[in-house]
Amino acid sequence: MSSPPPDNDSTTGPSRRWYLEEVRPHEPALRAWLRARFPWLTDVDDLVQESVARLWRRSTRSNLPPVRSAKATLYSIARNAAVDQARRHAVVSIEPVADLASLAVLDGADTVEAVSTRQELELLAGAIRQLPTRCRQVLTLTKVYGLSEREVAERLGISEHTVRTQVVRGLEKCTDYFRSRGITRP
Repeated sequence: MSSPPPDNDSTTGPSRRWYLEEVRPHEPALRAWLRARFPWLTDVDDLVQESVARLWRRSTRSNLPPVRSAKATLYSIARNAAVDQARRHAVVSIEPVADLASLAVLDGADTVEAVSTRQELELLAGAIRQLPTRCRQVLTLTKVYGLSEREVAERLGISEHTVRTQVVRGLEKCTDYFRSRGITRP
């Protein structure tokens, strides 16, 4: 939990009362929102505290218009801070993954091939099930249902960049899942 800022006697800046009435009540919901929206965050409490501090600094700057909605501004600051944190920690290694279409069962396939394909599909389903919810949704919509990045972004209310990032992460996690079970590409 973040501590309240010091009292401010300035007529243009925020006050302790403003913090207690307009900012602090939103902190628990912000924590929950961050955990749901950014499940990879390691320390949500630090991010909330940093966001409150940024909101406070922003509200004390006389060259900026006053904060009209503390909640909206706080959430915006927190979202941006989470994205910044992701960028700082992102090390993405893109490796090709076999085309999912190659796992489809063909009519008239012999029994051995059909069983092998079924096992591959079960393995793929297991890999997809282990993904975080948002990543699983994005990967399923793009790779299984064939929706475009734009369609997925609109359906889930996220940016196209986030869709691309989640697809890459999902494919990486699926590749790791297969490797952990001794399955590698020839």
